[in-house]
Amino acid sequence: MEQKEVSMKVSGMTCAACANKIEKGLSKMEGVQEANVNFAIETTKVIYDPQYTSPKDFENKIEKLGYHVLHEKDEFDISGMTCAACATRIEKRINKMEGVSQANVNFALETISVEYDPETVRASEMVEVVKKLGYNLIPKQDQEDKVDHKEREIENQYGKFLLSAVLTLPLLWTMVTHFEMTSFLYMPDMFMNPWVQLALATPVQFVVGAQFYRGSYHALRSKSANMDVLVALGTSAAYFYSIYLGWEWMSAGSQGMPELYFEAAAVIITLIVLGKLFEVRAKGKTSQAIQKLLGLQAKTARLIRDGEEVEVPVDEVMTGDLLIIKPGEKVPVDGEIMEGRSAIDESMITGESIPVDKSIGDQVIGATINKNGSIQVRATKVGKDTALSQIVKVVQEAQSSKADIQRMVDKVSGIFVPVVVVVAIATFLIWYFIVTPGDLRSALIPMISILVIACPCALGLATPTSIMAGSGRSAEMGLLFKGGEHLENTQSIQTVVLDKTGTVTKGEPELTDLIVTDGFTEESVLYYVGSAERNSEHPLAQAIVKGVKEKKIRLGSATEFEAIPGFGIKATVDQKTIYIGTRKLMLENNIALEDSVVAQMESLEAQGKTAMLIAIDHRLSGVIAVADTVKETSKAAIKRMVELGLEVIMLTGDNERTAKAIAKQVGIKYVIAEVIPEQKSDEIEKLQKEGKKVAMVGDGINDAPALAMSDIGMAIGTGTDVAIEAADITLMRGDLNSVADAIMMSRKTMRNIKQNLFFAFIYNTSAIPIAAVGLLAPWVAGAAMAFSSVSVVLNALRLQKVKLDKKEAA
Repeated sequence: MEQKEVSMKVSGMTCAACANKIEKGLSKMEGVQEANVNFAIETTKVIYDPQYTSPKDFENKIEKLGYHVLHEKDEFDISGMTCAACATRIEKRINKMEGVSQANVNFALETISVEYDPETVRASEMVEVVKKLGYNLIPKQDQEDKVDHKEREIENQYGKFLLSAVLTLPLLWTMVTHFEMTSFLYMPDMFMNPWVQLALATPVQFVVGAQFYRGSYHALRSKSANMDVLVALGTSAAYFYSIYLGWEWMSAGSQGMPELYFEAAAVIITLIVLGKLFEVRAKGKTSQAIQKLLGLQAKTARLIRDGEEVEVPVDEVMTGDLLIIKPGEKVPVDGEIMEGRSAIDESMITGESIPVDKSIGDQVIGATINKNGSIQVRATKVGKDTALSQIVKVVQEAQSSKADIQRMVDKVSGIFVPVVVVVAIATFLIWYFIVTPGDLRSALIPMISILVIACPCALGLATPTSIMAGSGRSAEMGLLFKGGEHLENTQSIQTVVLDKTGTVTKGEPELTDLIVTDGFTEESVLYYVGSAERNSEHPLAQAIVKGVKEKKIRLGSATEFEAIPGFGIKATVDQKTIYIGTRKLMLENNIALEDSVVAQMESLEAQGKTAMLIAIDHRLSGVIAVADTVKETSKAAIKRMVELGLEVIMLTGDNERTAKAIAKQVGIKYVIAEVIPEQKSDEIEKLQKEGKKVAMVGDGINDAPALAMSDIGMAIGTGTDVAIEAADITLMRGDLNSVADAIMMSRKTMRNIKQNLFFAFIYNTSAIPIAAVGLLAPWVAGAAMAFSSVSVVLNALRLQKVKLDKKEAA
């Protein structure tokens, strides 16, 4: 079965019930395998079989449910067309691209207008597709008038609020002056006239409040209910009951002053619109992490074309282009250095503050900063393939996916509104027939309050806003959670299993020790050893040569070289015979061993190092040791994990003595050694059968099965692509502190979600009984409902400012 995925921006949702309705509607469509709607970021993600359905069908379904799919619209110039057939060809090809809603080519004007989802397809991809057809697609430069739909929504809500506030203020004034303590305030008599109040309340009810009636219509038509239904019912009851009382007043000869409720309906709508205004602004801040990441990208690139430097928008950079990057400039795209050397600040990607030295052949990452030195780079990855774009994609997927706790809340939200309507009607009947028989006014007030205050907005926002803020902040710290469910599950980890090579250690052997016997100097021995090992391709030999060169020792050449598998090497340097290797190699060549030297060799081996004996002209000259050294941060990071209450285990294919020596250095008590790659996943499974929640941390291809088997797989970002693909979390820094950071961020995010859900549940469950017994005025209910969702979002936003204390243990 073929599987595709598409994301769409949706407008018109007013609460979690709307999101639930769209999700259910899409899930029931033939060919849809999974549909997720995120109310907080107003995005829907659908996994489907293209043989049965298409994104256009999803759009039609969403529109039918009463909501709108948002598209970005761009215009491009086209060059190279010669007839209408060219226009038709381009139009058909662009329309077939995933994420494109509609494309229209105007042959006379040589332009194309495209409506598309920018989360699915990029302008640069369209440029490449048209180029392959033999034409040139040129982005319009005069598109500064495009306004983000979120900004338009803020402006729209702001305008509605101003209109509603101006009309509601006189009505609110009449209500304020009714209280005994405020009766001294001046109030014009005309404000008490029912006709004046009707004139003021009607535009608020049917112009500003039109959005609630539209939403109610679409909801009820699809046999569901949402916030709009509650608001429309509550305010309509107050509005039309006031008209009824006004009509009675007129029929009675306009005697006395009727007690009307126009101000309750108007104030409720005004406060809800104000709450929505605050909510939209606050929700916009939850996606700031992605905006920050996107803001890191360079806007232009300097290319070498036809021997000349040309500055172009970064979207026009193609794979294979040669770029010039000067000191202080951002690297536009991922690439390979072809000329020059420099130090590159990669902190915005990895979190590491120290610039990394780069030279010819090294890879550079887009959005990093060239600190010093001019370099020429060949573009290897552009557009959505760059590291930055992949990071943004992971963060977006994490923010749009659902944690298990969110699925539970969605089920509650789905039945909450109908239940509230039933409770409100029951309350009305109890008041009208039992508490205050025949008193319509007394029965209506608690019903209206229940309808208004019981909106599940706060409940719907509680989880997704925290997931968005938590995953966004994590990305800034170099922690990429691939889904909300992984951000949720990481907090329950009990056991962390660490691969050794490249995870606890650096993964590259280094020259660590040299012990020389009497009659030899360190410099002379290093000269002969380095010169002899120079011809070997063995990793240990390369580590020795690198170490010798770092000591600024000039190396000679070996006239003869022989590798002796399992024993070492034999070489001739400056007419001297050099042996480097095992005890057996020395004994077979009649080289006498000294007990003190052998003891020193065994001591180095006990420390987990690979020690080799050295002989120059058949005379024992010393011992040289090479080791895969422990990362500077590993010991402190493992201590943090233990303080977090985690069991830490090292899993490695190395021999037990070496493994235990490394474990002792970093403070790991439990070691599983001499495990072949195929058995690593079996060891994870054994731990899981003991009832433990296990996280596996690795960086190599051989770690991929274990990463996939574990409850949470964490891949070191400096490792292989296979390991990163198999993992649930990518740790962009090659630092085990990221493991503790990921667990702490998960715990803080889940704590934040639980706080939000607690307040949301307490708010609704406590407010409804208060409203039911008549102790809550409708306008107070409106204010409380409007600001409950804002408070939940603001609490979630605290995660964006989290700073992890390295000493913090919980």
